[in-house]
Amino acid sequence: MPEQATLLRPESRAAEAPAGRSLPANLEAEAAFIGAVLIDNRVLEELVVPLRPEHFFEPLHSRIYERILVLLDKQMVVTPVTLKPYFEADEALKEMGGTAYLARLTADGQGLLAPRELAQQIYDLALLRELVSVGRELVEGALDTSEEVEPMRQIELAEAALFRVAEGATGSSEAESFRGATSKALEMIETAINSGGHVSGKTTGLTSVNEKVGGLHNSDLIILAGRPGMGKTSLATNIAFNCADRLLRDRQDGIEKSIGAGVAFFSLEMSADQLATRILAEQAGISSEALRMGKISREDFQQLSFASQRLAELPLFIDDTPALTIGALRTRARRLKRRNDIGLIVVDYLQLLQGSGRAQDNRVNEISEISRGLKTLAKELELPVIALSQLSRAVEQREDKRPMLSDLRESGSIEQDADMVWFVFREDYYVASREPKRPVENDDMKTHEQHAAWAAEMERVYGLAELIVAKQRHGATGKVRLRFEPKITKFSDLADGDYADDYD
Repeated sequence: MPEQATLLRPESRAAEAPAGRSLPANLEAEAAFIGAVLIDNRVLEELVVPLRPEHFFEPLHSRIYERILVLLDKQMVVTPVTLKPYFEADEALKEMGGTAYLARLTADGQGLLAPRELAQQIYDLALLRELVSVGRELVEGALDTSEEVEPMRQIELAEAALFRVAEGATGSSEAESFRGATSKALEMIETAINSGGHVSGKTTGLTSVNEKVGGLHNSDLIILAGRPGMGKTSLATNIAFNCADRLLRDRQDGIEKSIGAGVAFFSLEMSADQLATRILAEQAGISSEALRMGKISREDFQQLSFASQRLAELPLFIDDTPALTIGALRTRARRLKRRNDIGLIVVDYLQLLQGSGRAQDNRVNEISEISRGLKTLAKELELPVIALSQLSRAVEQREDKRPMLSDLRESGSIEQDADMVWFVFREDYYVASREPKRPVENDDMKTHEQHAAWAAEMERVYGLAELIVAKQRHGATGKVRLRFEPKITKFSDLADGDYADDYD
C-alpha cells in the first residue's frame, strides 16, 4: 500500500525519537488492519492482544479505530459509509483526500489475509515505542544532578514504568473514557450477581463480612487495626488463606471468573515458617502451640500431613523480609504481580514499614508517605491491599474498649488514605483479664458470688469477636459478629442463632 505510506507521515511524532532515528511504527500495517475491520467487523472478535486506540502511531488511525469501537459497542455495523459523518470535519483526514480515504482503506482487502498478525505487530511496536520513552526518561533522570541525587528512587520509578510496559499499559497515564469505566462497573455488578448477591470483589471467605462490605474491591486500601491480642494477624491470615484457597478450588473446577485471588503476604513481624505453622494449625484443627512444641499424636501428624499436601499448591506467597521500605515493597509487589498474577496484598504491619528516608525526622510524615504509597500501589496494580495497623493506648483508658478511628496511631493520614477501616475487638480478652480471686472453700459468700458472676460473663462472651467497620467508602459502617477459636487462631461465621446478624 505505497500510496498510504507516503501520505501518512506524522511529522509531529518525529521529535519524540532519538536524534537521527525514527520511532518504531508500521503505518501500512495500521491502515491494512483498519481496512480489514471495516470490511469485516468480526475481525475484532478474533484478536489475541488487547489492541486499543492509543496503540496506533498515526493519530488519525487512532481516532478512526476509537470511533469503530464506539459504534460496535452500540451494536452498529461499521463501514466507510457509517464512519463518514464523524470525520467530515476532520482536518487530518482532509489532507488525505477527505472521507474518500476511508473507502481507500478497504480497496484491496490485504488486511483480511492476516488481521491477527497485523494487530500483534501494531501492539508490539507500541510497546517498543513505550520502551523508548521509558529509556529516554531514565537517561535524562540519571544525567540530571541539579537536584538531590536519589538513585534508589530513580530505580523504583524505572521499574514501575517497565512494569506498566510489561502489562501492556501504554495508555495507563491517560484519562479513561466513561464508557470504559462503566464497563468495569457492570463487570463488578455481574460478579456480585453470580456470587449470590454478596461479593463484587475478592472474597474474605467469611460470609457475614462479605455481606457487609461486598468483598475486597480492586484499588482499595483496607486498614485492619486492633490492640495486641485481638487477633488482627490471625484474621489477616485467615482472609489470605480463604482468598487463595477459593482461587485454587475454582481453577480445579474449571471456573474462569473466580472471586478468589493469588495473595502476596508481606510479614514484617512474623517469619514465613511461623505464618505457615498458623495456617497449617488452622486447616488441620490442631493447636499451633502444640505444633511448635511437638505435643501431637500420630493421628494428628497424619492429619497435618494431609493438610500440608493440600496446601502445597496454594497461590499464597510469603515475603518475610524485615524492615522493608515502602519503595522496596512496591517493587517486590510488582514482580509478584507480573510473575504470579497476584490479586490481593496483605502487609503485617504498617508501622514496621520504613519511608524513603526523606521524612525520618518526623514519624507522622513518614507514616503519611507509607499510607499514600500503599494506596498508590493498590491503584497501580488494581488490587486490594490490606494493611494491618497498631492502635494507640488510649483504648485501654476507656471503660468501653471498642476502638474508634481516633485510636489509629498517626491516624490523620491513615484514616484519610484508607477506603475501609476495620477494627478487631474481642471482649473475652478484657473479661479474662478482670478475673477476680478464685474462691477457696473458706472464702466468704461475696468472693464466691463475684467469681461466679465473672464466670457467667466469660461464658457469654467467650469465642465471640467483633469486626467493626468504622469507615467504608462503598457502603454503611457497622459491626459484624464472628466466632474466634483461639487454639487454632481461626475466625469463622457464627452459627445461626448466635447473634450473627450485623448491627449498627
